[in-house]
Amino acid sequence: MDFLRPASWEEALAAKAEHPTAVPIAGGTDVMVEINFDHRRPEYLLDLNRVGELTDWEVGEDSVRLGASVPYTHIMENLRGELPGLALASHTVASPQIRNRGGVGGNLGTASPAGDAHPALLAAGAEVEVESVRGSRLIPIDEFYTGVKRNALAADELIRAVHVKKADGPQQYSKVGTRNAMVIAVCAFGLALHPQTRTVRTGIGSAAPTPVRAKAAEEFLNAALEEGGFWDNGKIITPSVVKQFADLCAASCNPIDDVRGTASYRRHAVSIMARRTLTWTWESYRGTAARTEGVA
Repeated sequence: MDFLRPASWEEALAAKAEHPTAVPIAGGTDVMVEINFDHRRPEYLLDLNRVGELTDWEVGEDSVRLGASVPYTHIMENLRGELPGLALASHTVASPQIRNRGGVGGNLGTASPAGDAHPALLAAGAEVEVESVRGSRLIPIDEFYTGVKRNALAADELIRAVHVKKADGPQQYSKVGTRNAMVIAVCAFGLALHPQTRTVRTGIGSAAPTPVRAKAAEEFLNAALEEGGFWDNGKIITPSVVKQFADLCAASCNPIDDVRGTASYRRHAVSIMARRTLTWTWESYRGTAARTEGVA
């Protein structure tokens, strides 16, 4: 195994172009596990730790540009207001040591359906900035996951950053594991309210071959909220609407039985998480509306 250590982003792109099979490594929290267990033996490792710009982030007017290697700890400490769903997801990542090393770019590169960041990125409506010596492009998060641990990157492309829309409403994240820490998700669920567009977005992890959105559930809830005037009147969402939303979220899953949980349990857990996160986010929205508009 050869070790490539570029000193700049331009050198990294050149190395990836010359060695398309090279596996990028920054935090190494996923790659090194696979190598240590001999599940993977790449011909080249492409060390990106000397590319300092990958650990930078920029808060713009409408979105945050998050470098691929920004550690989860920094997201938790600095971007909780702009990216609350991703900050909550970051809290659930492994241990403090791993949160200090791992970043969203690694989750995206590995593209495991159990990656903790994926549901929050789907719910927020992110775009992945990728680049090669041929140029750069933005990949909508909905188009990024192409199969089990497969993504839309070309062989010579590297992830440079993630563009995540700043929260314009409450967001939540929930994860089920076999213990409280250092655990791969049995399933996970992200939810984001977008009052500006009067829409709701979801993200589901570890309950299908890829991270997915519950689009039928979103469409149902968007229609129910609009027809009932809930965005304007700030009323509590009726239990029947919450239940139907949760049922549709569970129906959007395509899970498997494995050592961490059965398919039926995963569907049940996603339903519970959908119901709870919707309740939490809507209560938060109602509280904000009451403070700013006098809604009771």
